[in-house]
Amino acid sequence: MGIWYATREDVKQALDAKETARNNAQVDRAISAASRSVDGLCHRTFYPQQATRSWDWPAAPGPRPWRLWLDANELISLDSLTSGGRAIDTADVLLEPNQYGPPYNRIELNISSNSTFGGGPTPQRDIVGFGLFGYRDDSTAVGTRTGLGASETTLTVDAAASAALGVGSLLRLDDERLTVTGRSMADTGQTITADLDQQMKTVMVPVADGSEFAQTETILIDAERMRVEEIAGNNLIVRRAWDGSPNAPHSSGAVIYAPRALRVERGVVGTTAAAHTAGGSVLRWDPPPLVRQLTIAEAVWIIAFESAGGARVLRSGESGKEGKPDLGALQALRDATYDEHGRKARTRGV
Repeated sequence: MGIWYATREDVKQALDAKETARNNAQVDRAISAASRSVDGLCHRTFYPQQATRSWDWPAAPGPRPWRLWLDANELISLDSLTSGGRAIDTADVLLEPNQYGPPYNRIELNISSNSTFGGGPTPQRDIVGFGLFGYRDDSTAVGTRTGLGASETTLTVDAAASAALGVGSLLRLDDERLTVTGRSMADTGQTITADLDQQMKTVMVPVADGSEFAQTETILIDAERMRVEEIAGNNLIVRRAWDGSPNAPHSSGAVIYAPRALRVERGVVGTTAAAHTAGGSVLRWDPPPLVRQLTIAEAVWIIAFESAGGARVLRSGESGKEGKPDLGALQALRDATYDEHGRKARTRGV
């Protein structure tokens, strides 16, 4: 599915589309296209990728034989570097610009050391580096997990992680990265402790332990979905009939489910699938806020364009009418994202 800069839930919320609607494939296709469009606009890849990459040396004649420009191979961190088959001590390697990187756009050798580039039989792929490539590795610890075997493809998480993740989230468990490709309901181990009537104004759901839930989490009781708005002790304050599900009465002891079973793609972005013990942290990779926001906007525009059959697209400067996308506002967001995060061409001396 590739790496996305927004989740299916982000786009559906922007569209005010019900989670039960049958347009997941369309939304997923739009997010994938929007994410790659943002990469193209900014001339860089934002997500972290563990990889080995190589460069010719000398790449071009120049006055600084200790400097290697990375161009599109921007670095977040470097684990090892060789040149001409010789290992270079990473203590002699400087990643630049050190004032505000990552991303780092060049590697320099400390000129006070004895390390040098070159020495191979030919210039081709003389320098080989292994590390984490991309823009930044900004991550947030969102919750904890159950154990996960090396070949398992379902990750079960706690309430906090369930509320903070969506389809398309890029996760890190220990040294492995995974992408969420789907969600399904799992038994929370909790039941309602009193009867609930069918009235929409009945919004307090009593449970045995309110700490086992999280705000914004969706729960399922019988066939009714509810969104947790607040938690007051052992009472969940909910919005009934969420996502277009039917509101109904529920008897004390009814089991509460939540979308905590995540279907995952293992060992993505250059990592290897491995076993993970229960109770460890679930880390979510976070794209830059403008990148995420533009991805959502581009995906919404793509879906609106498809829905209109491409019959009419507003010109720059026109305001959106009758639900059609406002391309002026979208272009302004594109410009802001490029200004903040676009990779600009560097000037080469002749």
